[in-house]
Amino acid sequence: MYFCRENMLKRKVRQFIERKSLLQKGDKVLVALSGGADSVALLRVLLQLGYACEAAHCNFHLRGAESNRDEAFVTALCQQLNVPLHVKRFQTKAYARKNGISIEMAARDLRYDWFATSAKKLDCAAIAVAHHQDDSIETFLLNLIRGTGLKGLQGMHPINGAIVRPLLCVNRQEILDYLQHLGQAYVTDSTNLQTDFTRNKIRLELLPLLESINPAIKQRLLLTMDHLKEALLIYNSGINEGLMRVLDKKGINIEKLLAEPSPQSLLYEYLSPSGFNETQINDIMQTLQGQSGKVFTGKDVRVVKDRTHLIMEEIKEPTPPELEQEELPYTPDFVIPKDKDTACLDADKLKGGVQVRLFQPGDWFIPFGMKGKKLVSDFLTDQKKSVSEKARQYVLCCESEVAWVIGERIDNRFRVDNHTKRVILFRKKSETLC
Repeated sequence: MYFCRENMLKRKVRQFIERKSLLQKGDKVLVALSGGADSVALLRVLLQLGYACEAAHCNFHLRGAESNRDEAFVTALCQQLNVPLHVKRFQTKAYARKNGISIEMAARDLRYDWFATSAKKLDCAAIAVAHHQDDSIETFLLNLIRGTGLKGLQGMHPINGAIVRPLLCVNRQEILDYLQHLGQAYVTDSTNLQTDFTRNKIRLELLPLLESINPAIKQRLLLTMDHLKEALLIYNSGINEGLMRVLDKKGINIEKLLAEPSPQSLLYEYLSPSGFNETQINDIMQTLQGQSGKVFTGKDVRVVKDRTHLIMEEIKEPTPPELEQEELPYTPDFVIPKDKDTACLDADKLKGGVQVRLFQPGDWFIPFGMKGKKLVSDFLTDQKKSVSEKARQYVLCCESEVAWVIGERIDNRFRVDNHTKRVILFRKKSETLC
């Protein structure tokens, strides 16, 4: 019976690898080897299937003597199997403190960053990790408890970039039966038997309770995840079609967005990859029919509520324009340039030097051709500048006075007149004086 079980697991894994295109014949694979039953089984079955394997072991120094025991075990195992082993020792707690994250998240970041670097260095086609069906079910329940959308209810994916999961076609018991037939030892992480962590509570308490209600609960959940994966394909197709209707060169057309069957879902799917959460999406929705000017910030992008659009912008510091400066005598045949990127000012009126800075609230000037003062912000509004364009607007100042709203209008006080003897031309460096 064990012989049949061994061959059944090998056959399942081989067929799963082929069906999901996880690996190709001749691929070299970096196997994440903790020493536990799952990773040991993964290494053994990949070797039996003919893949060239190298192993990577992380010692996170979190479990005292157990951590060193695990490292010693995988070292002996790889020597026995003639598999190259790479070991990395991490100061996980220090990394977590430095980055303000949990120990669990720190270990995950360190592990996968090192796996990716090592795989590239060793010229491995993929990084194989030992997640199986039970792990996928736990992930499904964990996400369900925390709250999630369709994407979070699919369980684990067989392939994610360079990461492959060849054991997602088998369950924990099949793995244990396989190792028992081989007579293969493994180590047990004692923290997996504790109920301090949410995932362990799901494994040790919630799933047994659900099995007491429905003995086939795991199979039913796996089937449900498959249905949800199919539903997600339809959902994504609808989202993509909706985005094509509401997106244009300027951003998200608010009127068209509000005409969609589910504008909030559409907005969430478009913005969540940029770090926007559900609360922020709710806040954005509340402003769609309100006043312009609201700004919402994600991890690397901000959304600006304009009059007709939601405008997405990369978060970066504005870059001041580089200006060329030329002083010339003012003669009767001198022609004042008319383009907005050039300012022609009376040199004698620019006393005390000039500076370029972002305009500030309260800045005012007297626009050329006018007699009264006007706030720069009001002037930019009249020019139909968006909130984001205003945030990037620079001015040329003479001491505290605005002499030029760069690229827009000079101040009337610094204009060339009949008393001008010398002019100074300021022009954006990318342009050519003529």
